[in-house]
Amino acid sequence: MSRSITTLRGDIFGGVTAAVVALPLALAFGVASGVGPIAGLYGAIAVGFFAAVFGGTPAQVSGPTGPMTVVMGAIVATHAGNLADAFAIVFLGGLLQLVFGFLRVGRYVSYTPYSVVSGFMSGIGVIIMLIQVLPFFGLPTSTGGPVGAIQAWAGIADGLNAEALIIASVSLAVMVFWPARLQAALPAPLAALVVGTVLGLFALNGAPIIGHVPTGLPDLYIPSFGLSKLSEIVPPALILALLGSIDSLLTSLVADSITRTRHNSDRELIGQGIGNMVAGLIGGLPGAGATMRTVVNVRAGGQTPISGALHALILLALVLGLGPLAEKVPHAVLAGILMKVGWDIIDWGYLKRCHRAPRTKVLVMFVTLGLTVFVDLITAVAVGLILAGFVTAQWMEEEELKGITAIALSEEDHHLDDAERAVLRTLKGKIGLVFLRGRFSYASARELTRAAAMGLDHRA
Repeated sequence: MSRSITTLRGDIFGGVTAAVVALPLALAFGVASGVGPIAGLYGAIAVGFFAAVFGGTPAQVSGPTGPMTVVMGAIVATHAGNLADAFAIVFLGGLLQLVFGFLRVGRYVSYTPYSVVSGFMSGIGVIIMLIQVLPFFGLPTSTGGPVGAIQAWAGIADGLNAEALIIASVSLAVMVFWPARLQAALPAPLAALVVGTVLGLFALNGAPIIGHVPTGLPDLYIPSFGLSKLSEIVPPALILALLGSIDSLLTSLVADSITRTRHNSDRELIGQGIGNMVAGLIGGLPGAGATMRTVVNVRAGGQTPISGALHALILLALVLGLGPLAEKVPHAVLAGILMKVGWDIIDWGYLKRCHRAPRTKVLVMFVTLGLTVFVDLITAVAVGLILAGFVTAQWMEEEELKGITAIALSEEDHHLDDAERAVLRTLKGKIGLVFLRGRFSYASARELTRAAAMGLDHRA
């Protein structure tokens, strides 16, 4: 009984702490997606609750994440005139995750080459930072994605809002330099939100603010999948499903490492799928397992799905009366928070050691990163996977060729009897022996022939 009470107490503390961290991030991701802050909160509630209840990682906390927000931003930009289509894509992405779970493909998601995942995630981080440059200086967000944002930088000097720049800089500084010993009592994202908002309210009130935020329960978006729309909605839905699955299962591994437990990958995909389907129905952002919120939850004592579900219920309670408070939050505060989030998403560890990594894998990483930022997410993933496939085929060929030993039989340094040696002297290198070890594939057939013929006369 005592252990149950201790576990429940830890889950309560973990859920409350995770909600405190999730609140400013949900607002920021909602604004960054182009749908609005309330969509971020709805997504945090839906994905956070249902992924906790039905998922396979007990202490994991789910909600909108940077990568999912960038994909959603691209979807919203494509379907700007019809948000119902955008949320139908979110619903379909969740449905695909549900199918992945029932088909037990969870373990195969982890087979995605790391160079592709690293390049894609790093590209997402770069996109977040590029898009937040304009709000950081007090200007409206560009609608042209990262390329449009870069092109709009020319207008920063003319439209600069000094008060917004100060607020954003202070918020970013809080995110970067907030003392670790205070994280448990007041996490850095919430501290940045509070400090920046107070600055905006009482000292620098000339910075643009969020404005009207709806309160209460959300409207329903009933998805419609006409045959004419399938070609438009299936590819982005598949990207959402794959990215959400990879993001969630990577976070599950982090949760395993700090809780010393083992998650159920397929069940986790089912929980994430249900959560994203509900998010699509209520106009929320898609989500995934969130590393920062999960770690905070565990460190505060969260051990069971109760903590993740409680974090969502706390956010729901806040949504019912948060509107008047959220309206006063300056956009610059959220820009400062997201700058740090984008920086953290970039795979700096891989970038620091890429000079020691195989050049082909580094090439895949940078090609995927570049396509993610400057072309589109679907092309980046597709090209990255194709290039990674070629790299893997090349590696397999090299490994297979290591199993070939070709010997010109005019040599005297192998085990043959006297009669065989006499034949060899007569033929003078026109025949040879080829020793094959291991498996060989069609891909290495040409090089196998070349390696086997090396040193032979080819006339016998």
